[in-house]
Formats: sequence, structure tokens, C-alpha cells
Amino acid sequence: MTQEKDLKASNGYIMLFVFLLLFFGSIIGFIVLNNAWFILGIIIALFILPGLILVNPNGSRVLLLFGDYKGTVKKNGLFWVNPFYTKKKISLRARNFDSERLKVNDKLGNPVMISTILVWRVRDTYKASFDVDNFENFVVVQTDAAVRKLASLYPYDNFADEGLDEDITLRSSVNEVSDALEKELEERLHIAGIEVLEARIGYLAYANEIASAMLKRQQATAIVAARHKIVEGAVSMVEMALHQLSEKDLVNLDDEKRAAMVSNLMVVLCSDKDATPVVNAGTLNH
Repeated sequence: MTQEKDLKASNGYIMLFVFLLLFFGSIIGFIVLNNAWFILGIIIALFILPGLILVNPNGSRVLLLFGDYKGTVKKNGLFWVNPFYTKKKISLRARNFDSERLKVNDKLGNPVMISTILVWRVRDTYKASFDVDNFENFVVVQTDAAVRKLASLYPYDNFADEGLDEDITLRSSVNEVSDALEKELEERLHIAGIEVLEARIGYLAYANEIASAMLKRQQATAIVAARHKIVEGAVSMVEMALHQLSEKDLVNLDDEKRAAMVSNLMVVLCSDKDATPVVNAGTLNH
């Protein structure tokens, strides 16, 4: 036997009735008739009792007879099986696993802290029981290994300014990373009969030793991007101002005055602080 087998057990309610009838009937018969043969009835009743098993919804019982796998009872209810069977209870319910935060290196070698949230359940009770030593511990170890491998395949973030423009990153490509993590876990946990229902990154951040430096880098990148937009807008506004002055013939500017005007407008538009203009009450030559 190398795969799960669905075992059809006997009706437990009938055997429970037989046990109660035989056990209490033998006791009453022994007391009333004082016949030693009723002791045999009590022994048979006690032999029947260990064969009763209760299977809850989304539960199962793996049955073995002296080390030989006989099958699994998944149907919920009260059943009766061979009393000599060894009965191992395995839950088929969905379970959550929130891994510890691991320090790993991403694709670029930056240390990051990462954890995953895994939703899983047992699909094959035979594999979970006999193909691995402890399937719950197996899930924990393989999940950590999968997260470490995943983090090494992708960078934490894009660094396009350094020529490291990646299509998939741990921070921004949530769906792609989650799909890759699910696929990796399914391959690893298949041997234990585990079905992966969902896997996603639960926590992601730079490690403490580089977190402050990366924060400053992100701030600098944001400032540069903002400055780029400001300069781009300022140039457009200066160009519009010069075009309208020329078109409406409000003032004639030579190249020197035009350059001075452009310089002043750029300073005013690109400055971090409000400009304090100096009013020239004389001519344009002063």
C-alpha cells in the first residue's frame, strides 16, 4: 500500500447497542442466576468497546493492524472497526501557519526580514502518516526553506537609477511573489500529502543594520523625482511666459535681458522657500 485507501467501517450505533445489551445483560444475569458463563459475556462486551471510533466533521482515523495499513475512515459519525486496529487521528481542517521573521539576503545581497502566512490542510492521510516523520514539523521546516529560496530570487525593490530595473520585486509584485511561493511550497509539501490553500508574504522589511540607510536612499530618490518634476514644470512656465511676452509685444528683450529673466524665473519657481522680490522703480537698465 503506497496511497490512501478509504475504509468503510461498520455502523457504530448497532455495535454500541450490542455492547450495552451484552455488558449490562451479562452483569444482571450473573447477579440473578449466579452463573459464571455470564462473565464471558462481560469479557466479549469489553472486547467490543475498543472498536468504537468517533470521527468528527473534517476529521479522519488512520487504521493499522500490527503495522499493516488497512485504510482511513473520513466519513464523520460513530463507527466500529476491528478492536486490534491502531487508530491514529488526523485532522483534515484548514490550518494557519505564521512563520517566524527570518533574516535572509535578497537577489542583490541586501539583508531583509521576511515571514510568510501559509494556509494548508492534509489531503492524503497515508503520505502524512508514513512518508514523513512528523508532517506538522515538516510543514514548518519546508516553509522556512521555501521563503529563504524565494527571497534570494527577487530583489527587495527596484533600483532603476543604478541600472538594476527588475520586473518582479518582493515589495511591489505581491501577486507574482505569492504565486511563486505557492508553487514552491506545493512542490515541497507534496511528499507529505499536504495541500497548499494560500501562501503570501506576511512581513517584509529591510534588516535593522541597513534600514536607516535604505530609508535615506528612498527619501533621496523621492526628492530627486520631485525636483525633476519641479524643474520640468518651471521650464514649461518660463517658455510660456517668454512666448506670450514676445507674442503680445509687451516688452522687447535682448539676449542678455532674456537670460536674466529666465534665471530669475527659474530661481523663483524652483526655490524651496518663498522668493522675496526686489522692486525696480527705475528703468529696465537698472
